[in-house]
Amino acid sequence: MSAYRSKIDEQASAGVRFELYEFARKSHILGGPVHVPNATPNGTAATIHLHAPHGVTARQVRIMLDGGAALLEPGALQYAHGKLQVEVQKNAGAGGFLKRAITSAGTGESAFATRYSGWGEVWTEATTKYFILASMEGPDDSLILDDGAFYACDANIELSTHIHRSVQGILSGNGLMQPKLTGRGAFVVEAPVPVEEIEVVELDGQKELIVDGDLMLMFSAGLQVELRPLVRGLRNAMRSGEGLVYMFRGRGTVWLTPTVRLG
Repeated sequence: MSAYRSKIDEQASAGVRFELYEFARKSHILGGPVHVPNATPNGTAATIHLHAPHGVTARQVRIMLDGGAALLEPGALQYAHGKLQVEVQKNAGAGGFLKRAITSAGTGESAFATRYSGWGEVWTEATTKYFILASMEGPDDSLILDDGAFYACDANIELSTHIHRSVQGILSGNGLMQPKLTGRGAFVVEAPVPVEEIEVVELDGQKELIVDGDLMLMFSAGLQVELRPLVRGLRNAMRSGEGLVYMFRGRGTVWLTPTVRLG
């Protein structure tokens, strides 16, 4: 294992372990002029522009396979080694050419995932994005993720597509379809903010939750959810200054990213 990265989290299920690594790199950028005398063979002085090095933090996921299997977002592989079998898996509920095309266009998520099985390790691309490693106890556990949030999961989890049936869903900007995880096992979600900045809201069946769609990361699939204008009526909706919002009712959990617009 390279010394420049360190493991900061892990989550395991039968035959599969997801590990999250973090590492920092030093980066120089152009800055004010620095005079460097005798910088060339003939003694001519040179001027360069440098700032002091600054840290750039990145993260990387490693999938350890010990006879198990995992699904990974297409295009996320950096390298893998071991005795592995690799194949393309079509997500549940994404049958047929036309439906697959609608799914991909509607969510930004592919209708497919790459399945790795056997013994070995899979390293994903290094990125400055954030990740949540978690698990579902199943078999009835089910989560619906924001568009683009799925990253990886135990292949025992069913990866499918949740379809918003309303016209509001089509126009929401979050896509008509969203990835859905069902079952038992570990999984990885890509998040736009650090895990410390994610707010968890528990609904007890007595109250409702109204959320701007841009802040929603994932929610319990058992919740009743509606995508609609904040207030009824076209004129009132325009006056409110809000677009379409999520309306949650029932019992379950919603994960939000309140700091997502701060950059």
